[in-house]
Amino acid sequence: MKSVLVIVALLAGITLYSCHSNSSSENDHASENNTSGSTAPSASGTTASMDVNAPSSSQGVGKFNDIQVGNTIDSKMAEQGQEVFQTKCTACHQATAQRLIGPGLKGITKIRTAAWIMNMVTNPDKMVQEDPVAKALYNEFNQTQMTNQGLTDQEAREVLEFLRQNDAQ
Repeated sequence: MKSVLVIVALLAGITLYSCHSNSSSENDHASENNTSGSTAPSASGTTASMDVNAPSSSQGVGKFNDIQVGNTIDSKMAEQGQEVFQTKCTACHQATAQRLIGPGLKGITKIRTAAWIMNMVTNPDKMVQEDPVAKALYNEFNQTQMTNQGLTDQEAREVLEFLRQNDAQ
């Protein structure tokens, strides 16, 4: 029995030592093994001091440019967008000003362009890499990367319409 305890203690010690000594080499190779092709942006730089709540006319980075939405809200599209939002977004975001893992989205359509919002929800990895506002948000929210939820272009447009309706209330 005593020898079993000695062997278990020895194995536990070896395991702890090997986990500790490999953690730095795993971190050194993390960017080499990144299969998505993206790396996290630096926390330093001009975006660290950017006011993430300030209005921006940026279109963002991606396929959406100069999206025209009109003055009236398509209630059916907004309803579909609310369903998408509740299914894919509420783990990290609220439709209120309340912050969770990510920012509260009340008022987002007042400070971001439609194209920026659609680019962010369809391709957050590229946005955080290349868009100054998205980089600043990444830094503001403890360098937490928004997860790509695989929204289609139509779903992105529906979520945008839901956010527009939410901001109109």
